[in-house]
Amino acid sequence: MTLYPQLILDALKNVRYPGTGRDIVSAGMVADNIRIEGNKVSFSLIAERPNDPFINSLVKMAEQAILTYVDRDIDIKGNISVKYKQQHRMEQPELLPGVKNIIAVASGKGGVGKSTVCTNMAVALAMKGYKVGLLDADIFGPSVPKMLGVEDATPMLVNKDGRDLIVPVENYGIKMLSIGFFVKKDNAVVWRGAMASNALKQLIGDADWGELDYFLIDFPPGTSDIHLTLVQTIPITGAVIVSTPQEVALADARKGISMFSGDKVNVPILGLIENMSWFTPAELPENKYYIFGKDGCRHLAEEYGYALLGQIPIVQSIRESGDEGVPVALNADSITGMAFSELADHLVAAVDKRNRELPPTRVVNVRIK
Repeated sequence: MTLYPQLILDALKNVRYPGTGRDIVSAGMVADNIRIEGNKVSFSLIAERPNDPFINSLVKMAEQAILTYVDRDIDIKGNISVKYKQQHRMEQPELLPGVKNIIAVASGKGGVGKSTVCTNMAVALAMKGYKVGLLDADIFGPSVPKMLGVEDATPMLVNKDGRDLIVPVENYGIKMLSIGFFVKKDNAVVWRGAMASNALKQLIGDADWGELDYFLIDFPPGTSDIHLTLVQTIPITGAVIVSTPQEVALADARKGISMFSGDKVNVPILGLIENMSWFTPAELPENKYYIFGKDGCRHLAEEYGYALLGQIPIVQSIRESGDEGVPVALNADSITGMAFSELADHLVAAVDKRNRELPPTRVVNVRIK
């Protein structure tokens, strides 16, 4: 079989960059240096920056594409080099220099409404005049863009001091970024932990977040290496744990508390938030039905000596507003709107108390033996 550059390029058109979904040829990521020596093929891929979280996977995908679409006997393994448009910065800039408070919003398990609570809490804070940022760090289930009505938005780039920075998408007074902006919304995110962690670091360190009073991070459910990556990357002011009053959920909430408050991480717990506290039908607003139990989070907070920051009822409008991209907290006169407004007040008070009584937060140095 006679090899020539166009054959190689045609094969590489089947490789798509995970960050944008474009094939690497049309995206200009294949350098014009394809060399063919008998059965040996070599060339370079071009990445924006040395810390691109996808580049190692792209090299492997490019190798496999050539073996699959051209000839399985081609000598390509180890012959793809990488060039960078931006070189390593000699001095790393301070991460989030304009952010006053970084809040981790976490849960011990999925399905307790953590992302709904985090999104509406951010909206409630913004409605009170605070400058708010929100990072959707729930890599494998990014739902915040839909809840904020920006699912189809595309973040832009801005050049500042020679660096290309991602501009967060803004809506309802909130600056927000999510991995959901960079993958097809119907595709599952199947990444190894290192790739997911690097992607989050990029959304934090290579984005133009500007001045913020509160930077909320919607953590993935459970406990994982992504949690460790985040506490090792940025100084988290404190964490809030979201749970339902159900015993099964509370058992996992204890694990979340243990992770943040343990000796290795030691991030202050600002308080607990009880979601789905009771069901209130729209036609009977005075009635309360305790479907998942009563005051489970209140009792857990008392057991650990933490504040119960809020109790959020179940009403149909929460589900409808989330699906429509219009957070229920925008309606400050509704039952849930008032609940989220009160929650935001309690969060502000808890952060102020933490900052008065405890030393400034530092990046966590976790050593796993």
